[in-house]
Amino acid sequence: MKAIAKTQAGPGAEIIDVPEPQITRPDQVKVRTQAVSICGTDYHIYSWDRWSAGRVKPPRVLGHEFAGEVIEVGRDVVSIKVGDYVSGESHWVCGHCNQCRRNERHVCANTKIFGVDVDGCFAPYAVVPEASTWKNDRSVPPELACIQDPLGNAVHTTLSGEVVGRSVAVLGCGPIGVFAVGVARAAGASYVYATDTKPFRLDLATKLGADYAINVLDTDLEVFVKEQTDGQGVDVVLEMSGAPTAIRQAMRICRMGGRVSLLGIPSQPVELDMAEDMIFKGLTIHCIVGRRLYETWETMSALLGSGRLDISAAITHKLPFEEFAYGMDLMRDGLCGKVVLMME
Repeated sequence: MKAIAKTQAGPGAEIIDVPEPQITRPDQVKVRTQAVSICGTDYHIYSWDRWSAGRVKPPRVLGHEFAGEVIEVGRDVVSIKVGDYVSGESHWVCGHCNQCRRNERHVCANTKIFGVDVDGCFAPYAVVPEASTWKNDRSVPPELACIQDPLGNAVHTTLSGEVVGRSVAVLGCGPIGVFAVGVARAAGASYVYATDTKPFRLDLATKLGADYAINVLDTDLEVFVKEQTDGQGVDVVLEMSGAPTAIRQAMRICRMGGRVSLLGIPSQPVELDMAEDMIFKGLTIHCIVGRRLYETWETMSALLGSGRLDISAAITHKLPFEEFAYGMDLMRDGLCGKVVLMME
């Protein structure tokens, strides 16, 4: 079959012929993919940054966000059957480490990431563990069903503390940041502030419900927030960019006793004034990784199914599978929300 793969160390990826994956364990299911979406992780691997160079071992089929139909199940599979319409959780957990036993599987000590540590879903077929599948309602189209993994990051980050009636600032409006804007609005935030350096992304944030969309290249964010909040700061800050400047600003614009949730991944160590900007302010700091399995998926499905959360505007491009490189270019230039590759 044809698959998008990282074939060698260095920038880029290509479509190559690879063997069609087969079920090798009794707890696995085989899925015919209908739609896959490009994640920031995929772009990191495509551009071959420092993290991916130290983690990924080419050749590797990329991708971990998919929706599709189950066409085969292993003999021990009980909750999934042939014909089910599923999406996948990208974190494959061991089930027996201390974290898994404590129902903290999102921080499993032995996690393998689909499309990073094992071959992924940027192909017509994928084989995944039963425990990493989520059954979808047929009313959810594949282009929405395939983005639930990253949407889960936004749900986990936003709802890691109280949101109802709180002012929320989302720093960084890539796809997950834009999702977080929509989740905060759906969850009852009083005001939502969104920041970025790209007008395209700020426009998306407005469509998803941001009250204020601030371009930090031409507006002093700290001054703006002080003016809007009578000098108090916002109740909740969701840092989604990983930019060192934004991480420092997250602490500064949060009110005393407020919450800062950190999802963005810095590419380098970040220096913080912990005494003045964090400790003396009594901030609650949440470090977020992945999604809580499967509480976050249940919350996400409820929000989508109820109609309270509509993130369809965040899907800005649906491309043929073969045009993945164009999708990567759009991500590089900040000219997209979520890019979905449709499988024929």
